[in-house]
Amino acid sequence: MNKALLLGALAAFAALPAQAQVLTVCLEGSPEIFNPELSSNGTTIYALGQIYDGLVSVERGGSNIEPALAESWEVSEDGLTYTFTLRQDVAWQSNALFTPTRPMNADDVIFTFERMMNPEHPYYEVSGGNYVTFNAKLADILESVEKVDDYTVSFTLKEPLAAFIGTMAHGSLAITSAEYADAMMAAGTPEQLDLQPIGTGPFQLQAYQADAIVRLLPFAETWGAQIGDDNRTPMVDAVVMAISSDATVRLQRALAGECLIGLYPNLADRETIEQSGNLEAVRTPVASTGMLHFNFEDEKFQDQRVRQALAQAIDMENLVEVVYSGMGHVTGAVVPPALWGHAEDIAPWDYDPEAARALLEEAGFADGFTTQLWAVPVARPYMPNGRRAAEIIQADWAEIGVQAEIVTYEWAEYIERARNGEAEVGMFGGIYDFPDPSQIPNNYLSCDEEGVPAPSNIGRWCDDDFNTVMTEAGSITDQDERTGLYLEAQQIVHDQVPVVVLGGADQITAVNTSVKGYVPAIFGTSRLSGVTVE
Repeated sequence: MNKALLLGALAAFAALPAQAQVLTVCLEGSPEIFNPELSSNGTTIYALGQIYDGLVSVERGGSNIEPALAESWEVSEDGLTYTFTLRQDVAWQSNALFTPTRPMNADDVIFTFERMMNPEHPYYEVSGGNYVTFNAKLADILESVEKVDDYTVSFTLKEPLAAFIGTMAHGSLAITSAEYADAMMAAGTPEQLDLQPIGTGPFQLQAYQADAIVRLLPFAETWGAQIGDDNRTPMVDAVVMAISSDATVRLQRALAGECLIGLYPNLADRETIEQSGNLEAVRTPVASTGMLHFNFEDEKFQDQRVRQALAQAIDMENLVEVVYSGMGHVTGAVVPPALWGHAEDIAPWDYDPEAARALLEEAGFADGFTTQLWAVPVARPYMPNGRRAAEIIQADWAEIGVQAEIVTYEWAEYIERARNGEAEVGMFGGIYDFPDPSQIPNNYLSCDEEGVPAPSNIGRWCDDDFNTVMTEAGSITDQDERTGLYLEAQQIVHDQVPVVVLGGADQITAVNTSVKGYVPAIFGTSRLSGVTVE
């Protein structure tokens, strides 16, 4: 989208008052669709998160769960039933196709989940029927969703899932209108439900041009405004999302004032942003964890002394400073600092090459050994430059006599080979989809009751104590108790050294100094409600 097109888009709001506040955002891609249930794409959820609400949400700029369309919830003693009490008098938006006749109620919640759960539902296959997040997180564990009364809904699980409430905060599980769906089905155009959105959120869709622009107008009747919550109230007269996939182009437009919020600039451009005079580089911790996994099918890595020696041979302060462009944090904890349950007292093993050499000699490797060191080939929040990180580690290990050959593959092949157990020492990691500490430890370090590693546990480490603690943490709902168990689990990982945690980096957003109140999200959607333009 060029400057002329953006200015033309702004001109579309000429009918607004002369002093209208228009919030312009440089977005990195187009929404895939306008029903969040059918996408797990972050770009799509960013746009639709302004239009729709879920039963619960993540607190602004944090990781705790707070009420949204559900004002409260209760959990049964056996951890199997979650009963949500819905807000009353929550208004739906309208569009040229439909005007609602009633507020949001339990029928809408039932419709939303029945569509995803029931293959016989008339909407199940509409728009392709690919409910990515629901199928991955809830389909196998959700027994039923039942209407208790007009403003009470109960969810029954097949087995306890401590992360259930966190999962429900995912933007893909927003509530859609049953009445709108019925009207579109009766009109013979059910797909319009997914193309012309009607939600309960602070903004409503005015227009969309693929690969160019999304235009939103404030929804004054949104429930956040009705209860007096400024953070959920639209404070600008319009939102224009200009779409550009190129990070350099997005930054140029932000520098020129064409976009007041520029998403996902390159980390290396932080100094340019900070010296611009009209932009701030707003830093946000990203909940992700990158690790070096030692392959336990290799006999030498079954010796804890070898693993500890390699951990102590890495100058982690230097690695994080260089690889994360001064934006990183050094930690030895598997759960990242952005998330509750993070073990802030667990630091990396001290950088001590002399102690590392002594451990190798004690383990029978006085002359060192050779190994492969796999480097991720793509940029990720948990590892923005795998090749550079591998080169630093390679040089550090050479100082203690360990010769590492750097290996990499195209990303899809890398993942497949790593999960097949081919990496001797492999970089791997993940990004948290929702604010629950269980995700990364379970996916990357656990084994099942039969001793079968999780698919992303590429090192094949299986520790009974760790698995027992993680299982217990996943079966209870008290957050304080769960936090204690996750701290215990992280200590086990630190002491046993099945992996070396590689730290992580903050994300930056280029925000014009005229913008007030914009708080980038750690999880889920950054809200444009509560934001003003001076």
